[in-house]
Amino acid sequence: MAAVMQACGAFAATSLARGAQLDATPWRNGGGTTRELAVFPPGAGFDDFIWRLSVADIERSGPFSRFAGVDRTLVLLRGAGMQLIDRRGVSHATLPAPYTYARFPGELELQAELTDGPTRDFNLMVRRGQACSACELWYGAGAHVLDADVALIFCAQGTLDVTISGIAPMRLDAMDMLRIDAPTALPCLIAGEGTAIGVGICVERADDVS
Repeated sequence: MAAVMQACGAFAATSLARGAQLDATPWRNGGGTTRELAVFPPGAGFDDFIWRLSVADIERSGPFSRFAGVDRTLVLLRGAGMQLIDRRGVSHATLPAPYTYARFPGELELQAELTDGPTRDFNLMVRRGQACSACELWYGAGAHVLDADVALIFCAQGTLDVTISGIAPMRLDAMDMLRIDAPTALPCLIAGEGTAIGVGICVERADDVS
């Protein structure tokens, strides 16, 4: 996570979201459901979030919601895959297997064409000009260094034990997510044979702009 995660370290706080406790919100068009993992500012809606993470279960092909001024990262977690098709019928991106991903501007008018049945997808959305992000796939055990305004570790499959400086290891099962606020050069050790998505986000501030 070179742009946002860089190498003890410090952090402000941690919080753990358990996947089993997340509410699934049905889409208005009936095409799927969404589970919100985290959003900033807390309680923000679709019009005023700075960043948002969620997991979507897509039941059938259909249009993607458009978000002007938002940069999106989509990671396929489960299913036979999908294509993102633009309004001209041209394929913008193909996600043929779990842990393939696509990055695209949220204002694009795209249709998700499922390859063979439902999918589950991890979604990262960041308001352009207000925040920047980096997203990595972590397979099994490893050592990482966290440096961002907020770091988020999402367990995509299997079981992982996460150790950061000063606290006991935390067990993450599939769909659990650990949030670390204000990590600074913070060592992070992952044990286990699961798969994680590591996200680092930096929020841009007025005094950052010259």
